[in-house]
Amino acid sequence: FMLSTGVVVRRPPRGPLPPSAHDVLREARLLQALEATPVRAPKVLAVCDDPALIGAPFYVMEQVRGEVITDTMPAPLDNPTECDRIADELIEALVELHSVDWQAVGLDGFGKPSGYLERQLRRFNGLWEINKTRELPLVEEVGSWLAANLPQSPPATIVHGDYRLGNTMFASDAPARLVAIFDWEMATIGDPLADLGYMVMHWTQPGDPQSKFNLHAVTTLPGFPSREELIVRYEARSGRSMQALNWYVTLALWKAIVFMEGNYKRAVSGATDDPYLKAFGDGVIEIAERAKYVSQHGL
Repeated sequence: FMLSTGVVVRRPPRGPLPPSAHDVLREARLLQALEATPVRAPKVLAVCDDPALIGAPFYVMEQVRGEVITDTMPAPLDNPTECDRIADELIEALVELHSVDWQAVGLDGFGKPSGYLERQLRRFNGLWEINKTRELPLVEEVGSWLAANLPQSPPATIVHGDYRLGNTMFASDAPARLVAIFDWEMATIGDPLADLGYMVMHWTQPGDPQSKFNLHAVTTLPGFPSREELIVRYEARSGRSMQALNWYVTLALWKAIVFMEGNYKRAVSGATDDPYLKAFGDGVIEIAERAKYVSQHGL
């Protein structure tokens, strides 16, 4: 077949890796299931489950061209109208994903539809015990609050697991159009509001405290809606209740704390000499304080 663009090979990182790390065949299965849906995901062109060929299983997907937006804006989109449209596209694409009938597209067994939030709490409590380098009562307090205030999940959907502006690509010209969602390795079947809470956690707005740990600085520019406005748009289009969204944002912050502490542990134990990871020690405290605030006062 002929392709007008290039291709991208997706393979696991070079080892050693935990057994469940970056299962590319599982990722390929999901992307193939999404082809018949409106979800903006790259098309899979070929899958190889034989590790003998290149040393690992892999798949080949189409190369999508455009702009990944994190800390600077492409010139054609650098105005308030397009900034608002970027946010709108981000919400629209997430609603599309959460609208997919995952059983109809062949994803039975891809994840467990019930008990998702309980499993998240169990998993990250366990990871915290492994990762922690010091006693941090605030982190334990946030974990206890999450367990005590567990919301009732809406019906299960596909969950991306890492949905944020920096994991999407936009067309290079106006009007703003989200052309692809990337980085599907965390995807499962679960509670859709976990995706929204995670996206909102990364969304900075004017007046937020300065932080070197949030890489999505563009969303403070004129035209980008506030976190509350994002939630209103998602609620209107998805029909899901947002009453417990503070819980989901707190969950996302708490998970970020656990991951950051793990990276900090690697830095202080000498497993890496990356100075940025050493700063994660302070980052854990900063995010724990934000998690406590969101749990008590909202966004």
